[in-house]
Amino acid sequence: MRLSRPLRSRTLGMLIVRRLLLVPLVLFAVVTIVFFAMRLIPGSPATTLGVAGTEGLSSKQIQENIDALTKTLGLDRPLLEQFGTYLLAVSRLDLGYSFFGSNSVVSLLKNTLPATIELVFTAMIIAVILGVVTGVVAAMRRGKALDSIILAFATVSFSLPWFALGVLGIIVFSVQLGWLPVLGRLPTSLGYQPTTNFVLLDAILQNRPDLVLPWIEHLILPALTLAISMAGFITRMVRASVLEVLGDDFIRTARMKGLDEWHIMSGHVLRNSSLPVVTVLGLQFGSLLGGSVITETVFSYPGVGNLLVSAVNQHDYLLVQGAVFAVALLFILTNVVVDILYYVLDPRLRKA
Repeated sequence: MRLSRPLRSRTLGMLIVRRLLLVPLVLFAVVTIVFFAMRLIPGSPATTLGVAGTEGLSSKQIQENIDALTKTLGLDRPLLEQFGTYLLAVSRLDLGYSFFGSNSVVSLLKNTLPATIELVFTAMIIAVILGVVTGVVAAMRRGKALDSIILAFATVSFSLPWFALGVLGIIVFSVQLGWLPVLGRLPTSLGYQPTTNFVLLDAILQNRPDLVLPWIEHLILPALTLAISMAGFITRMVRASVLEVLGDDFIRTARMKGLDEWHIMSGHVLRNSSLPVVTVLGLQFGSLLGGSVITETVFSYPGVGNLLVSAVNQHDYLLVQGAVFAVALLFILTNVVVDILYYVLDPRLRKA
């Protein structure tokens, strides 16, 4: 029996509510783990700040400087007291200030998170398009040379680490061919003054079409570095899914009715074989977020990943905690969207 439209809407609404109710619990777990993990790393922000510019001072003076900074930063208080204070601040969406400089964590995230979002979503779009196309082609040419070539590419691309892909891309497309820039997000000569920090959106709002092409040129290599590995995974999944659907009875029935291959592929095969891809998109998005840390470091891309590496090296507790909090929230919300998309695409969830 098919569910009525109001009932389907209510079911979808309940799904969204259930997912959103989990958000605070997951974020609490993330905040707790990161808070205590940072304290387990040898060193502290007080030590990093205390030894800076201390040439000529005795070890006793340096230690006194470190002790004073420890007290000033509140790091001498009991750990549970520090944790409680931080949780209270986070509940007010106050992520604090970086220990290095006077910038708030929120302002630093506003400057870097849009760049990471652009990079990761561009990589995901490229990976899905490339993976679906090659997966379908491989399935349609099963057992032939093209199928073997595509499978070999998928296996190799999925196995290569992001660091190696990034360095290889720099050597080939920048150093040898000179086609693409390597570092940064935009040339400084453009004098880009962000409004939203999403370059494409700012290009529209500020009437700056000159920003678009340089932005794409700087985005291509990092996005491809992230996308290729995910594309290999999607290729193998789509190929297996398409082959499974092609063997179903309703496909044979469609062919007996005289439907051409294009209508069969677009109307039946792709729709049914897309569900496994949607299922893993949320998890793969998390993988891309993790890979962006490495990729942004390789390409000096000014995103949250690059900021996070710098913050960890400096033992900037509040900045690390705030950056991980923001990335975790982005990951959770993306998975909520993926769950909704899966519900929309899978008719079994809308029928009784």
